[in-house]
Amino acid sequence: MRVVLWLVGLFAIAAVSALFAAGNPGTVTVFWPPYRLDISLNLVLLTLVAVFVLLHLALRGVSLFVQLPQQARRWRLQQKERLIHAALIDSLTHMVAGRFIRSRKAAEQAIGLEKSVNLSEDSAHHGERTLAMLHLLAAESAHALQDRSMRDSHFQNALAELRAPQAKDSQDGFYLRAARWALDDHDIAAASQWLSQLPQGASRRTIALRLRFKIARLSGKTLNALETARMLVKHRAFSQSSGESIVKALAIELLLAADGPREIERAWKSLDDNEQKISDVVLTLVGHWLQRGGDVAQSRIWLLPLWERMVKQANALTAAQRLALVRSLELGFSKQDGTPDAVWLGRIEAAQMAQPRDALLQYLAGIMCVRLQLWGKAQLLLKQSLAVAKDEELRRDAQRALDAASAQRA
Repeated sequence: MRVVLWLVGLFAIAAVSALFAAGNPGTVTVFWPPYRLDISLNLVLLTLVAVFVLLHLALRGVSLFVQLPQQARRWRLQQKERLIHAALIDSLTHMVAGRFIRSRKAAEQAIGLEKSVNLSEDSAHHGERTLAMLHLLAAESAHALQDRSMRDSHFQNALAELRAPQAKDSQDGFYLRAARWALDDHDIAAASQWLSQLPQGASRRTIALRLRFKIARLSGKTLNALETARMLVKHRAFSQSSGESIVKALAIELLLAADGPREIERAWKSLDDNEQKISDVVLTLVGHWLQRGGDVAQSRIWLLPLWERMVKQANALTAAQRLALVRSLELGFSKQDGTPDAVWLGRIEAAQMAQPRDALLQYLAGIMCVRLQLWGKAQLLLKQSLAVAKDEELRRDAQRALDAASAQRA
């Protein structure tokens, strides 16, 4: 369609020009005493156009002739840039294929070519960034080959290239790479130092958070690891189930690392609301709290939400969590002198009566009757618990309590 329009336009111009020339009676007279020259206006116009075209072509030819050396330099530069690009692709290809020696050689070959390139002022070639990336590839290959001296040499050269103002925005990735190498070398101090050089925005990226998480785990800083894990979960660096599992494990580890009620309470307060609602975390807290001499009444406050969930919904807790909850209550009652809490007595009795086939509730109620010296009722409840209990440890303890109640009654 475009060609047709061009042809129609040319024909139109030709027709208009022919009509103008055919009906143009104009004449141009040139006086050069004692001569007079009469020339047709059409001829004068054609002559002027021809002179203009010839002059333009002459100037264009002179310009191209003058620019020949510059064009030759650009051609040589393009050839070298193509060779650099090919060597860069070869280095990356060999690296992902595991041929690290070839990858390093290709990167070093590209470095030599890059250094020989004479860049002009108007060139769009980013020499500093290219050299830095080539040195990084060579350093990565040397790291895979366990050649630390070669790796450090190339990496320092890469950092030297990045000191240029136009290449400073590329430093973040190099610092992250250096931190990963330091972690591979188990040099936690060096890894932390590299990460500390990141700006605030880059330090909150997912890859930086992953490195900080590994550093915290290797250095034994559970609280820092937990805080970093929260941010990773927020950034969706883990799947939902994996993130919850990691956070739960770190919260439990933080609680178990605390020594004494004050430290345990401080560790508990450092957890967020969602973590404090995790059943395994609460059960670990209570068990560790009671073992370290914590207040029994406080432990029951922590256990009350779990107890209510277990009583209201049978599947709210797993079998292991239900057993741990009963054991925690039993441990708390064994550490308390005098008559047990009447409120909890009522809760346990109501739950036992509502679920007479629940071995754990029968066992807990039987233990409470033993504490209250209600030997006959304790025997009945413990026998009911033994009839349906499946856990061997629970059966052993129930039998032991039943024997003690029988001996007291006799």
